[in-house]
Amino acid sequence: MHILVTNDDGITAPGLLALVQAMRQVGEVSVIAPDHDWSGGGHVKTLKRPLRVRQVKLADGTAALTSDGAPSDCVALGVMGLLPKKVDLIVSGINPMANLGQDVTYSGTVTAAMEGIIWHIPSIAVSLDAGRSDLGDIDYDMAARVARFVVRTLTQIQLPKGIFLNVNVPYIPVDHLKGIRLTRQGQRVYRDRLDKRQDPRGNDYYWIGGDVPTGVPETGTDVGALAQGYVSITPLQLDLTAYSTLSSMAVWGWAQEDMLPVNGIADALSLSQIVAGLETAVTP
Repeated sequence: MHILVTNDDGITAPGLLALVQAMRQVGEVSVIAPDHDWSGGGHVKTLKRPLRVRQVKLADGTAALTSDGAPSDCVALGVMGLLPKKVDLIVSGINPMANLGQDVTYSGTVTAAMEGIIWHIPSIAVSLDAGRSDLGDIDYDMAARVARFVVRTLTQIQLPKGIFLNVNVPYIPVDHLKGIRLTRQGQRVYRDRLDKRQDPRGNDYYWIGGDVPTGVPETGTDVGALAQGYVSITPLQLDLTAYSTLSSMAVWGWAQEDMLPVNGIADALSLSQIVAGLETAVTP
């Protein structure tokens, strides 16, 4: 099995090295990671400039590639031809902070896995709830073990098409870990703050900062599982359609006279007809 490993903290991040070493025990590993920190960069496709790639070595001597693109760019580069061999699995991490609830669209770690799903490749994002954005003296051993266990499990059981896994590991001693919980996305509580400053020329600039986000520790959610001392594994998908709302929209009273104009001519379909068509399209 050929595993592509990436991250969003950059090619020198210790979490990346820990993940590479764990994945090497499962299969053949290739590494393509950003050349700088892309934390919070989200799902990116770089189209307005060229992407540069360099050969480097990790701290243990592992040959790797680094790019000035985003984590999702690194995945795209690998599967589009930068790597000569077909990629069978993408594993992103290990992030030093949890990616829970609404974090997933911000996270470069998670969106690298999202990019893998676009290319129809099984993908996993792995994060450690160390509660710190710095990359100091953090022990990634347990998170690496969990990642290895999840990957070995996926060699036996195939994920459904279009599904990837978001894995979050509590930062606790191994003997305090209670096990694994399959979870749904929980609710993050953000405490962001806008910090306005002025440069030496008198021009305003801004930092988006604030306190570390918390969450609602509801049972059955990713936030709740971590709070209770469990590893959280959440199956995610890119389809964000609110299917339950499609039916209810049909009774919102869209009127025929409210037809949408197209090039100055009334469209032949009312919105209620459009919704009815959508309902038909998504009915099994």
